Order: sequence, then C-alpha cells, then structure tokens
Amino acid sequence: MAKKMTKIARSLRKRQTQTEAIMWSLLRNRRFMNIKFRRQCPIGPYIADFCAMEHKLVLEVDGGGHNFPKQIERDRQRDFYLKRRGYSVIRVWANEVYENIDGVLEEIYRFVNNTSPSVPFLKERNA
Repeated sequence: MAKKMTKIARSLRKRQTQTEAIMWSLLRNRRFMNIKFRRQCPIGPYIADFCAMEHKLVLEVDGGGHNFPKQIERDRQRDFYLKRRGYSVIRVWANEVYENIDGVLEEIYRFVNNTSPSVPFLKERNA
C-alpha cells in the first residue's frame, strides 16, 4: 500500500490547487520558522496536504467540497486516525489562505510554540 500511496501523492503534487501552491511557497525549504514541511505526505491510508513530521503536525487546506455532510464525516474519521497516531491537525479553509494568510501562519506558529504532549493545540471545525 505504501508504494500506491506514494504514487498518488506524486500525482497530487503535480496537480496541486492554487491555494496549495501558495501555502507550499511559504512552507517549503524550511522557509517558515525553519520547520521541515512535506506536501502531499502519505500517512497510512491518507495523504496529508502538508505535514511537519518533527512536530507531528498536519495542515489541511480545505475547499468548499469539505463542507458537505459526507465529506465532513470523512474528515472526522481521517482526523481521528491521525490523532490516534499522535498527529495534531489544523484545518483551514482555502479562502483563508487568500484572505488571511497571516492568520493561517499564526495558527502554525501557535501550535509549534505551545506543543506539549499533555496539551496539544488542535483547531477543530464543525465540532
């Protein structure tokens, strides 16, 4: 399954969305807080938009399709899977990347600076 997920991830990297391209331009090559991010990173049966492995942080940039009941449930299941493996998930709407990129980066900054095993920061939506 790992080879299949890697192949899918490579394909997704080639056809990234504009919002993913914007985020990647800010996160790649340790440009933000010297944090190593990976894009379209396979984690088990899922592919995270962005992942900082050393911080166990997943950043998901969600478009409008994530606002439908079936997708909301899939996202909850995915987040549950990731949390059970020690990851924290920050989900942001795609329009936040355009309208409030500083706020998105602030979410990452707050997570990295407040991380502790007992009190992980998790931005939850649709709770």
